[in-house]
Amino acid sequence: MPTLDSQRTLLDFYAIGIDLGGTKVAAALVSFPSAKIVMKEAIPTLPKRGGKIVLEDTIALAKKLEAHAESINAKVQGIGLGIAELVNRNGEITSEYSIPWRNLPARAALSEIAPTEFDSDARVPARAEALFGAGAPFKNFVYLTVGTGISHCLVLDGRPYLGAHGHAIIAGSGRLTLEFENCGSPAEQVLEDFASGPALVARYNRKSGATLVSGQQVTAAASAGDKIAEQVVRSAAAALGNTASFLVNVLDPEALIVGGGLGLSGGLYWDTFTTFTREHIWSDDSRNLPILKAGLAADAGVIGAAALIWEHMS
Repeated sequence: MPTLDSQRTLLDFYAIGIDLGGTKVAAALVSFPSAKIVMKEAIPTLPKRGGKIVLEDTIALAKKLEAHAESINAKVQGIGLGIAELVNRNGEITSEYSIPWRNLPARAALSEIAPTEFDSDARVPARAEALFGAGAPFKNFVYLTVGTGISHCLVLDGRPYLGAHGHAIIAGSGRLTLEFENCGSPAEQVLEDFASGPALVARYNRKSGATLVSGQQVTAAASAGDKIAEQVVRSAAAALGNTASFLVNVLDPEALIVGGGLGLSGGLYWDTFTTFTREHIWSDDSRNLPILKAGLAADAGVIGAAALIWEHMS
C-alpha cells in the first residue's frame, strides 16, 4: 500500500530547470507548487569547447535528473532552460555571445527527454523571484543579475516583460560612447567589461600581476584589505550603481532585486553599489525604494526555468 509520502509525490508537479550560464550549468529537479528542489547538479560550462559539447553535457544532466525522478516514482512534465543569450518571444535563441547554440537543434534534442522551453537567463530568475522570492510582495520590480554577464528584467504584475522582440534584458552588454569635452577624445565603455565577475578578475590581475580566477576571489581580497582589489571592486560597483539608477529612473519600479553570483555578494561591492544607485536616482520618491538580494539566491535560475513548464502546463 502506498505511503502518504509516496501519494503526495505522485500528486506533485515535477519539472527540470536548467540555468545555462557562461561559467556553469546548474540543473535541478523541482517540485511544484512548493518550488522545492528535489535534486540539484552543477558542472562547468566551458563554452570554448563548442556548443555541441555543452549541449551533450546539458542533455546528460537532464537525463540524470530524469532518472532520479523515476527512482522516486515521479514523472518529469518538462524541461525549462534559461540561457545566457538573447531569446525571442517564441523561445528561439537569437544570439551567440556566450553559448553557441543558435544553429544547433538544442530544444529538439532536450525534448526527446521531455517537452522543453527556452528563455533568457535574465528572465527565468526574475520569474522565480516574482512567484516565490523577494519580488512576491511587489506588483512590479526590476531584477538585475550580475555574474559572468550583466542583464536585467522588468517584471509587471508578476510577469517578466519581454519587449517587442523578447530582447528587453540588455543592461550591461551595450556600448556607452562619450566624448571628453576638454580634449575631444571619444571614450567607449561596456559595463560587462568593467563590472562583471570576469571583468573584476581581468582588471585585478592586470593591475596586480596576480592570477585570480573568480570575481569572488577579488571581493574576498578587497574584504581582506588588498588596496588594489578595493579600488577595482569599488569602481566596478559604482559603475553598476550608475546603470541600476538609470533603470530605476526610466522604469520607476517598486523595488530593485539583485541576483547572480557577484550580485549576491556583500561587503564593499554591495555597499558601494547600493550607495551609488541611490545617489543617482533622480526622484526623491524613488530614492528610498527597496534594494534587495534575490530571496531564492543562487537557486532562482533553476527554479524559474522549471517554472516555465509549471506555468505553461498547470
